[in-house]
Amino acid sequence: MIWTVSDGWTLTQRYLAHLVRKPGRLATVIAFPILMVLIFAYLLGGGMTVPGGGSYREFLMPGMFGMTMAFGLSGTMIAVLDDAAKGVTDRFRSLPMAPSAVLTGRATADLVNAMIALTVLVGCGFAVGWRPHGGLGETVLALALLLLLRMALVWVGIYLGLLTTDPAMVTLAQTLEFPFGFLSSAFVATATMPAWLGTVAEWNPLSSTVTAARRLFGNPGWAGDSWVVTHSVAMAIVWPLVILAVFVPLSVRRYGRLGN
Repeated sequence: MIWTVSDGWTLTQRYLAHLVRKPGRLATVIAFPILMVLIFAYLLGGGMTVPGGGSYREFLMPGMFGMTMAFGLSGTMIAVLDDAAKGVTDRFRSLPMAPSAVLTGRATADLVNAMIALTVLVGCGFAVGWRPHGGLGETVLALALLLLLRMALVWVGIYLGLLTTDPAMVTLAQTLEFPFGFLSSAFVATATMPAWLGTVAEWNPLSSTVTAARRLFGNPGWAGDSWVVTHSVAMAIVWPLVILAVFVPLSVRRYGRLGN
């Protein structure tokens, strides 16, 4: 176990060193959600209403936090594909090291990346007028739930990156990120959607995390009558755990079968 943790930390340091030497990738991850905040807060926000009243900007920011966590999936997939294409993954598999280190190192480094992006976006939220109104414990729990979702989706990205060698699949994954993100409560309340579409959006794992974050931050727009909305905090834990239970074993199994 000691060597497994040590090897995982070594690989984490490698991935973080890449991040330091190529900050453009992190800048892109951060710049896109900031641009989206500015568009929705200043260009479109004037025409948005929040059911039950309240500031749209305070409604928006938890949604943007969740979107930023979700949109990291393709970045993880690109990094895994890049290592495989350069033969780095095969080299790691030939070394006397814990096989899990490559995957856990990638997941840990991506979580650090997400923490940096989330910190910057929280600062952007304060700049546009967003404020958390809950207690310190509730605020920390909301941020933890956002990072838990990111961790779960990182493992989806790892699996997809191991599953294919075709770079075109990254484009497909990036394309699918948009319906996953927008068919949720991130930008608009599900109550404003047609009933059937609102139900689909409410059961989106991203919606559970965003709704739970709004509730814990004390921001408007988290109330609802459906079971999944009423239990949003619990579902914000259940959904990521289910995703992890599925994709961690799949990723480990796929990594062990590379080259076969």
